[in-house]
Amino acid sequence: MSIYLVLINIAGAVTLLLWATRMVRTGMERSQKAVLHRLLSQGKRGQLKSAFLGGVVAILLQSSTAVALIAAGFAASGKLTLSAGLATMLGADLGSAIVVQVLSVNPAWLMPVLMILGGILFFRGRTRDIRQAGRIVIGIALILMSLRLIGEATIPLREAEVLPEIVAYLAGDPFTAFLLAAAFTWVIHSSVAFILLVATFAAQGMVPFELGASLVLGANMGSSIIAFMLTRSGSAAARRITLGNFVFRAVLAMTGLGLLWLSHIPGTWLGPDAARQIINFHFAFNLVLLLVALPLTEPMARLTARLVRSAPQPDQGLVSPMRLDDKLIERPVLALASAKRELLRMAEIVERMIEPVMDLYENADPEKIRQIKLLERAVNAAQSDIKLYLSRIRYPDPDSPEALRGQELAQLAINLEYVGDAVVKTLVKLAESRAEQKVKFSPAGWRELNDLHHRVIDNLHLALNVLMSEDRAAAKMLLEEKASLGMAGRASAAEHLARLREGAQQSIATSDLHLETIRALKTINSLLASVAYPVLRQTEAAQPQQG
Repeated sequence: MSIYLVLINIAGAVTLLLWATRMVRTGMERSQKAVLHRLLSQGKRGQLKSAFLGGVVAILLQSSTAVALIAAGFAASGKLTLSAGLATMLGADLGSAIVVQVLSVNPAWLMPVLMILGGILFFRGRTRDIRQAGRIVIGIALILMSLRLIGEATIPLREAEVLPEIVAYLAGDPFTAFLLAAAFTWVIHSSVAFILLVATFAAQGMVPFELGASLVLGANMGSSIIAFMLTRSGSAAARRITLGNFVFRAVLAMTGLGLLWLSHIPGTWLGPDAARQIINFHFAFNLVLLLVALPLTEPMARLTARLVRSAPQPDQGLVSPMRLDDKLIERPVLALASAKRELLRMAEIVERMIEPVMDLYENADPEKIRQIKLLERAVNAAQSDIKLYLSRIRYPDPDSPEALRGQELAQLAINLEYVGDAVVKTLVKLAESRAEQKVKFSPAGWRELNDLHHRVIDNLHLALNVLMSEDRAAAKMLLEEKASLGMAGRASAAEHLARLREGAQQSIATSDLHLETIRALKTINSLLASVAYPVLRQTEAAQPQQG
């Protein structure tokens, strides 16, 4: 068989592995996001509990990186202490290693059984959660299929003359193998997929334990880099958690690499063959990491707090703009950057308005409502100041790209003000109405509303990233999320109406509140997604014309 065909087969199987892993994670996020968020938010009650909950959520999501992003978000909002966030991450790392253990057990009958079961759940399921469960089961089946395909595709490589030389070189140079594994894990954004890939190669006799151990250490290092890079533009609290986890894993990984360099570590005590030894070594690394680092979360929290300084509190500048520089109005490009920074500040205020909404639905605290209304005034003031500032910029030509960008930024400011209005004039009023009527949502309806609320907040974060990076792929993702949330809103409304037909008393009592909340959240999400359109127009205009 041609080497090119072998490589194409391997690449296709690896792509299926990555896609299937993501399919399981997104299925779990879509069906149980509110539950997962509630689990992690309880982690502030103790280090052991934080680690346990982090492990549970990582197993469900098959990703420690996803747990890192959720925990970072909670830390940024004050719902999770820094030490508890670090403990959560340590538990998530071990949970991710447990996922590898489970997926490495691949009897021949399991994949088709899971595929059939997942298909039945997906196609015959009557509720969204059941269909998502089918999606998850199909995803697990596809992971097992991809591992089998990788094993079959790599058989011809064992006969290749160059392969033993490459393996021998990397086995003799653990540091290079370590760096390659870290880089590859960071590129594919999945340590689970990489470890399974290495174990599959080992099962085919292509990777000895000594080389596999270096690759495992590098993969663990690369996994911590993923979360650190994804939160680099986030709040100080979020960056402290991912930095602390990076330091913990980097120190232990480099220590392990040094031991591999200096002495021979037998793999026989880890399992009967290289594949099992590599998987067990990955588990042992993360177990040791948890046992060693868990008592050190408090000192690490203090260290990262010194290394990552908090920005000035935004409360000091809610009303008067902090980032509009009048000296730049003669220089349009710099002035637009100044307006963009003020837009980001405005969006952060809007986030503070949206975040506590579901808490108000449970307890319409007058003080929290007063604070949200004060924040709305700040949003209105920022919107007015941004529009005035943009109107004063001296553009070279009314039709210039800078002038068009100024109009787009002004429209974004208006849309953010509309979001603030929707929060205060619709969602807050609905929360007050629920308190006055003393009614409760049905458990299913409450889960649906919480899920939509969490997705709106996630999309707000994505909108901020689009505004900062002007990345086309992120902009397209934001519009896809807009469409997905719209479908989820329609599904929730349909399921609510089904409960009404069945005569559910709680659904009858809260019918107007439920439907109005869905409508408001969809409106807010659409306004946030408007950030994507200017980015897509700019990138399309920048592309060379064909022909």
